[in-house]
Amino acid sequence: MFVLRPTIEPIGLAGLVIAAAVACASKYLLVWRGRHIFNPAAVGATVVTIVATVLPLDAGIGSSAWWVGSPILLVPVLVLGIIVAWRTEKLAVVSLFLLVALVVTTIRVGVQYQQAGLELSLGDAAWQMLSASPFVFLATFMLTEPLTTAPRRWQQLVVAGVVGLAAGWPIPVGYLTLGQERALLIGNLVAFILCVRGSLRLSLTDRGWLTPTIQELVFTVDDRLRFEAGQYLELEVPHPHPDSRGTRRPFSIVSAPEDLPTLRIAYRDGAQPRSSFKTALADVERGGLLHATGVWGDFLLPADARRPILLLAGGIGITPFISQLRHLAASGQTRDIVLVYVVSDPAIAFRDEIAATGIATVVFAQQAPDELPAGWTLAPSARIDGESLLAAVPDLSSRDAYVSGPPRLIADLTPSLRGARTLTTDAFAGY
Repeated sequence: MFVLRPTIEPIGLAGLVIAAAVACASKYLLVWRGRHIFNPAAVGATVVTIVATVLPLDAGIGSSAWWVGSPILLVPVLVLGIIVAWRTEKLAVVSLFLLVALVVTTIRVGVQYQQAGLELSLGDAAWQMLSASPFVFLATFMLTEPLTTAPRRWQQLVVAGVVGLAAGWPIPVGYLTLGQERALLIGNLVAFILCVRGSLRLSLTDRGWLTPTIQELVFTVDDRLRFEAGQYLELEVPHPHPDSRGTRRPFSIVSAPEDLPTLRIAYRDGAQPRSSFKTALADVERGGLLHATGVWGDFLLPADARRPILLLAGGIGITPFISQLRHLAASGQTRDIVLVYVVSDPAIAFRDEIAATGIATVVFAQQAPDELPAGWTLAPSARIDGESLLAAVPDLSSRDAYVSGPPRLIADLTPSLRGARTLTTDAFAGY
């Protein structure tokens, strides 16, 4: 995403080599417990700029520039960026950064024009900053990068505001100006300070099948792991020749915080052919060590225990709810909860455990189970839609709704669920 001025001068080439070496080394040196603190590309671009200020002008090396900051690339970058932000559930973070950066930049340019005695259209200035600057790319592709992102939503919004402010009004520091890449580094540092975290070690102690298509893994974790019921971890399974999706996947934690140091995850493993990640995960033997790059998520039940709740799970989307139900049981809490469980298999994962909680449960099943626990209701329709949901939960408007499952299920039901008191979603895209 950065362009470096070409040169054939030996001293300039040496400067570029140093910058590239520092960027690569930052992946391994600027780390904390296995996690890098700064975006390596931004580190390299910053080093180029620093080297350019130190070397003589005839060295032929200049500061870095963002090649994506071009009106020609605005539309494809914007379209792809929106897709990335939507899939990573970072639309609010991206929007806040763009708002802060554009407002601050427009004010800065307006002040400069006023001091020069020139007229300026604020609308034209804002459009110029949006179309001819790297703001859109920075917001959608770099600010959302998971390895340097803060784990909680409010922390991510704080970082977005800080980066937007620093990018919108670059402050000169000696020979340097705090431009966009330096603003990103400042944001990386803020994210690190907000929640110092590192790579977590997990030792596989057991595995088993909950249903013919859902497998559960049981780990023992080190004592640095802390999480809240409903959060997820990102598990890394290194393996040769990974497919395009890489070696990391997010998994909702199934166990309760009170179960530590035991930690459980579950995932669907019925589809064939398997991804390279699932194949590698299946090959991990008991006693094998894996690493999690961190814990994230805001899929948390309301702090007020008096608020009625709707839990709507599609398939493997039940996993964060199991963690929450286990936490409520372990902490002795009683809440008004209705669970709507959409399943495609007559074998229902976590059936007995859910039944033991005594919560009201409505099942939408493509294949009707042979028998349901006492107090459970089988919906008359196999397919859930807005009408059947309201029939199953007539007091929806008084409940905080939590939906976990495939993105399509969430998208289909969101219009109907907007009638709930609040709506919180957690999408499972598959592995």
